[in-house]
Amino acid sequence: MTINTKTGRLFIENKAASDVAKEFGTPCYVYSKNSIKTNFNRFKDAFGERKNLVCYAVKANSNIAIIRILADLGSGFDIVSGGELSRVLAAGGDPSKTVFSGVGKTHAEIHYALEQKIKCFNVESESELHRISTIARELGVEANISLRVNPDVDAKTHPYISTGLKENKFGVDVDDAMRLYKIAAKLPNIEPTGIDCHIGSQLTEIAPMRDAALKMVELTDALIAENIVIDHIDFGGGLGIQYQDETPIHQELFVKMLLEAMGSREQEILIEPGRSIVGNSGLLLTTVEYLKHGPNKNFIVVDAAMNDLARPSLYNAYHHIDSIIEEKNRPLKRYDIVGPICETGDFLGKDRDLCVNEGDVLAIHSVGAYGMTMSSNYNSRGRAPEILIDDTRAHVIRDRESIEDLFSNEQIAP
Repeated sequence: MTINTKTGRLFIENKAASDVAKEFGTPCYVYSKNSIKTNFNRFKDAFGERKNLVCYAVKANSNIAIIRILADLGSGFDIVSGGELSRVLAAGGDPSKTVFSGVGKTHAEIHYALEQKIKCFNVESESELHRISTIARELGVEANISLRVNPDVDAKTHPYISTGLKENKFGVDVDDAMRLYKIAAKLPNIEPTGIDCHIGSQLTEIAPMRDAALKMVELTDALIAENIVIDHIDFGGGLGIQYQDETPIHQELFVKMLLEAMGSREQEILIEPGRSIVGNSGLLLTTVEYLKHGPNKNFIVVDAAMNDLARPSLYNAYHHIDSIIEEKNRPLKRYDIVGPICETGDFLGKDRDLCVNEGDVLAIHSVGAYGMTMSSNYNSRGRAPEILIDDTRAHVIRDRESIEDLFSNEQIAP
């Protein structure tokens, strides 16, 4: 365990959380390098000798230090913006191992991605297909594309992060895919090379993923029968993690299911994990500012807030919260953990039994994914620093934002 309790104190690898909080202040994000590497390698190793490309979903955690760790392990990347492509390049990632997803790619983003010679565009509409063709023709290059096919599979997850149903904005309808591939095959400067799907995030049941995989394999066979050559099948990501009492799907089981669905077919297998690589690799440390005891509710007011971690307010998501130093002899009380932002929705946890004093430091767990990447400057709050732990060493991989940083690009009008 890279994040664990020893002798009553919380450690990230071999660095005490209390030492991190003392050295860097709170709130701060803290990540385990070893955990990230281990999670990625579990995917990679599960494929054995089978041709594959594990494309880390940059949106989960886009810090260039995290991207660099994964690039050094041979990772590909799944991006959804030109900004994320710039981060991959700045971190030393390989554009030829990068796939570009997302429903709203702009002209400038497509132009930039073609210049950088990315592996493939995951196309999400007929209009996008024509736009890529036009820009590729202007540049005099070939654009590799796959269609993101919406298989109409219920991912059994939160509706905000379900992406594979007919009513979702993502992808093209599975029943329309053949028509669109035939159009793509005739468009100038377009090369259909793959097929893609992604049914949602925080998936904890294997059956929907198997249903989607079988639909993709069936469609691939049909395309090949129409002389449309498919070199790779991208099965997406979305593998869930344990936040509370979920039972996650092990990386090995997920890969085994994909290999069984593929059978003897020889196309390269792509997957796009994000949360399952970095989610449980991170903590958010926060200091107790005030305790408020009332007739109906008790509150722990901390120095982290919804601008630092949006998931509880946005999805009513659960994150385990505990003290970084165990106190066995003090009574537990039930609290809501809230931040200083002027919103009733500013909470990080509700109805938690904790034993705390003002000045104690709490750890909010499983924040390595969609924590820092979804943070904001609401209420003119500087974003937290990010700290990477490598055994006993702590590295600052993002500085804490100062007040001056917040309006450094603003001007008073004359």
